[in-house]
Amino acid sequence: MTLEWKYSTDAVDWEELSALYRAAPLGDKKAAHLQKVFGNSLFKCFVYEGSKLVAAGRALADGGDCSYICDIAVLPSHQGTGLGKQIVGYLVERSRGHKKIILYAVPGREPFYRKFGFLRMKTAMAIFENQQQQLERGYLSET
Repeated sequence: MTLEWKYSTDAVDWEELSALYRAAPLGDKKAAHLQKVFGNSLFKCFVYEGSKLVAAGRALADGGDCSYICDIAVLPSHQGTGLGKQIVGYLVERSRGHKKIILYAVPGREPFYRKFGFLRMKTAMAIFENQQQQLERGYLSET
């Protein structure tokens, strides 16, 4: 079946998007939260197979200085097909012209993003809602 790409939040079923993140698996992101963050993101895409949402991604961007690519999710049935690569490629291309394009990856997925030109930042730091959990998951280091 043909994939259809949409770039607007107009017809998004936020509960379906929430289920996509759980299935991907990228955590439990509530529908209202996703509606807010995608609504505040300059660039976004949703990929459908028929009427079923199979992938999504967004870039929180300010139009000039910084674009942060995040929330790339692909249903397990569509992982390994190149769809995630297409989404990242689309968001990187839309983000061109910003002074910096940033993302953080699931630990171990860095080689995937290097193919797009991303390099590890030596000075990046973060404060997470649940610091201990992110330390345990490998997203943060105290050293």
